[in-house]
Amino acid sequence: MKSFTLRRSPGPGMGSTVALMNHPPARPWNLCAPDPEKVSDIERKQVIKPLLAKLLVNRGHESGEATSRLLKPVTKLLYDPEGLPQMKEAVERLQKAVEGNEVILIHGDYDVDGITGTTILVRLLRILEARVEWHIPDRQKDGYSFGQHSIRKVQEVGATLVISVDNGTSAVEVINELADLGVDTIVTDHHEPPRGDLPRAVAIVNPKMPNCDYPFRELCGGAVAYKLAWGLCTAISGERMVRADLKEFLVDAMGLVAIATVGDVVPLLDENRVLARAGLTALRLSKHAGVRALLQVSKLTNKTLAADDIGFGIGPRINAAGRLKTAALSVELLLEEDPVKAREMANNIEALNQERKDMSAALLELADKAAEEFADIERYPILVLAGQGWHQGLVGIVAGRMVEKHGRPAIIIGLDGETGRASARTVHGVSILELMHAGSEHVLRYGGHAAAAGCEIRSDQVDAYREALCNAARETLSPESFGPRPLTIDAVIPMAKVGREVQEQIDKLEPFGEGNPSPVLLSCNCRLAEPARATRDGKHLMLKVRDGGTVFRTMGFFQGERLDELKMGVDLHIVHTPVWNEFRGERKQELRLLDFAVGEVPKLGNGAFQH
Repeated sequence: MKSFTLRRSPGPGMGSTVALMNHPPARPWNLCAPDPEKVSDIERKQVIKPLLAKLLVNRGHESGEATSRLLKPVTKLLYDPEGLPQMKEAVERLQKAVEGNEVILIHGDYDVDGITGTTILVRLLRILEARVEWHIPDRQKDGYSFGQHSIRKVQEVGATLVISVDNGTSAVEVINELADLGVDTIVTDHHEPPRGDLPRAVAIVNPKMPNCDYPFRELCGGAVAYKLAWGLCTAISGERMVRADLKEFLVDAMGLVAIATVGDVVPLLDENRVLARAGLTALRLSKHAGVRALLQVSKLTNKTLAADDIGFGIGPRINAAGRLKTAALSVELLLEEDPVKAREMANNIEALNQERKDMSAALLELADKAAEEFADIERYPILVLAGQGWHQGLVGIVAGRMVEKHGRPAIIIGLDGETGRASARTVHGVSILELMHAGSEHVLRYGGHAAAAGCEIRSDQVDAYREALCNAARETLSPESFGPRPLTIDAVIPMAKVGREVQEQIDKLEPFGEGNPSPVLLSCNCRLAEPARATRDGKHLMLKVRDGGTVFRTMGFFQGERLDELKMGVDLHIVHTPVWNEFRGERKQELRLLDFAVGEVPKLGNGAFQH
């Protein structure tokens, strides 16, 4: 890989003294080298600043209609729901059930995607005064998707129509059994369809179905449910213009779609970008007591919301209930309209979220210990770890952290006696679902999508499962797929020039997330303005970094263990993302520290963002 070194020059007040101490960065650094002609072309045609043009080219964009849509993601760019597979059949059957006063059961899922999608459909059907019930499987007792618990719930409430949210495409056996009982099912889902038979549903509304002509296949489950709601609103209105009260519902419901879209880590591109951007505004303006209470315990009231506020604030709290108790608590909160009750419910979920953090930290330590046996990355390119009593509601969180730490896909299995349930996460560019196909004979069932999946397995099959997946990975993947992923830098900018103008250019690309990474800048030859500190728990760094007279508050999340590397009076080179921090109505720019080096400037590889 081609590399080069930035020339070091003394900063203000540094004189000619060269610091003797050196601490390299935690990861290799690559600097993007975009085609100057493409940068100039997009700058001129889009009438934008040079930095923004460079950021766009670094992410694979060129001048044209697609880039114009990206810079102005207005709601008129959303695609017609009728383009989704079997949407017409789904809307017709749902409208018939509403008008015929049938009992409709919304069958959700226990993660943030299924919870918000369930809430969307229940809210709409209540507005339409339909007879609606809802059901969320218990993560520990019922497991993912449909099961005998689904049939019991249908019989309990007397439903004649079931609508799944974020599941159902692979639930062949149970949906077929419901059909034999005379109960219709509409599947709304976004997971990859099974290789074999499909369930006998009235409609399977899923953008990942074969031969689907819908322009965008990466919708989350909540967004697919929203599309069904939109289709029903259009049909009920009897014309292309949706009636006023239903239009108000659709605008408001985008807040829940934003939570689902960011929380399920689908690419924030194309239609997802439109939904997330409009949804963040709708979320901030929401009048629902449950949503307001959730924002309050997340400390997100009276501020402009960003995708990270969902990813690190709202989403984990919604998921906490399903991980430790029942996801029904989160649905009840989002549906609650009494402010006093909502506040009490939100406080309960906040307590669960804190408990979830403590338990996750303990489980992560156990997983780290178990991983020591499988440290040889060539022999074990996939981490498959299992433990008796490992909390099955937390294995997904731990799997994600293990991927970050070890640079390879991870499957974490919580065993309970003779069986266990697992969550799987992966590195960029490697489909965990494709790898899991290789071990299908060793699991009771499995499913998911490229970035995240799950399975159920017998305890005595774990070793064979690990061997099958590692064999498949060695045969199909290159060594470059694993190991520490280089940190890709968009541009080198002196910290003294990182001001409001730079921030305004960055803001045009919000919301950031999967498929649309936050801009990454390198600022060299800085100094600490005061001694570095760690947070009380030692996990995070808190710095004040200066370049001449410019000083920025800088936060380094999960880098507290590097505190001893930071000393006063030593050259500091930081890789960071500028962000806004709002507190008590005051908005200030600060830096989010991604990595740093002390002493000499590290060599920079020549790299590019992976799309």
